[in-house]
Amino acid sequence: MAEAVRAALGPIARAARTATAWSRGAIDYFAPAASGTHVSYGHARLPGPHELAHGGIVKLQSLEREFPNTPFGFNVLYLVSSGLPAGAVTLAKWAKRKGARVIVNQNGVAYPGWHGPGWERVNEPMRELLGLADHVFYQSAFCKASADQFAGPATAPWEVLHNAVDTAVFTPAPGRPPRALTLLAAGSVQHWYRYEVAVKTVDELRRRGQAVKLIVAGRLAWRPTRSDAEREARRLIEELRLQDSIDLPGPYSQADAPALYQRADILLHTKYNDPCPTVVIEALASGLPVVYSATGGVPELVADAGIGVVTEVSYQRDYPPSPAALADAVIAVDRDRDRLAARAREHAQSRLNLDGWMARHRALFAA
Repeated sequence: MAEAVRAALGPIARAARTATAWSRGAIDYFAPAASGTHVSYGHARLPGPHELAHGGIVKLQSLEREFPNTPFGFNVLYLVSSGLPAGAVTLAKWAKRKGARVIVNQNGVAYPGWHGPGWERVNEPMRELLGLADHVFYQSAFCKASADQFAGPATAPWEVLHNAVDTAVFTPAPGRPPRALTLLAAGSVQHWYRYEVAVKTVDELRRRGQAVKLIVAGRLAWRPTRSDAEREARRLIEELRLQDSIDLPGPYSQADAPALYQRADILLHTKYNDPCPTVVIEALASGLPVVYSATGGVPELVADAGIGVVTEVSYQRDYPPSPAALADAVIAVDRDRDRLAARAREHAQSRLNLDGWMARHRALFAA
């Protein structure tokens, strides 16, 4: 019933969002920017570090510290595909009319295996924005390849710029207290398999005699409501009798994230074809080796600071790694954890540091 109501109201809601974006763009057209760089992120405001945020909004929080959000009177419109505002295409068209530059930060796209029917509709705004952009940042080489195939190639200059992390904020724990091996699965979980595989990996490790804990932190979003997803999540824990092994702390803010990573020893990232997950970068900076599905953009990020589990590569369906293969990888990483933890931190500092990411944005904005 709820889905039918949403489907019926969908066109009305989209028309209302477009009208709002049109009026905002028209007002801004008569608010020329002063000298210097004035950036709009398309949103009236961005959540602060102590508020819940996910997806592309997290990247915008980093940029906003140096380039405050300017909803009106901007000369740069910066849009992240995984955090687009309502009516993004309309706003971009108005921005172009007034002479502002449009920069698109392109994350992943919808494809048949991930989204199912209707993926073309999801990609349509991204397709139009890639045609309107004056410059495109692709978050990984995988993002570029998948966007070319399912949304169309950019017509403007482009480059691959991996997401980044403030390594002064995300740091390793000062010391590891005596505890069972602790795995962390973090970020928004939009598909059941991602949670199920992580939990069954713990079950597999327990069957092998490994003392292990799992923290599943973030939004459980594979059901229409959070409460429905949590009930299903806890049901699986009870079925496998893992109540003492798994913690579900729920969503967390960016301010809470550093302490969360310091509670763990290894990041367990089970998402298939993940384009460029910030949680992986934050984990590396926190000294956590990563065990992951060796698909999408994650291998580009982890390099030799973890172990990827190879599965079939496809856009037609998702092939998550098996719990047994993930358990093998966890055991192998744990045997070499001190070296891999040091390597994770070193890699984040040298290749994924926020300083370099911000410097590239400064140079582009100035140009």
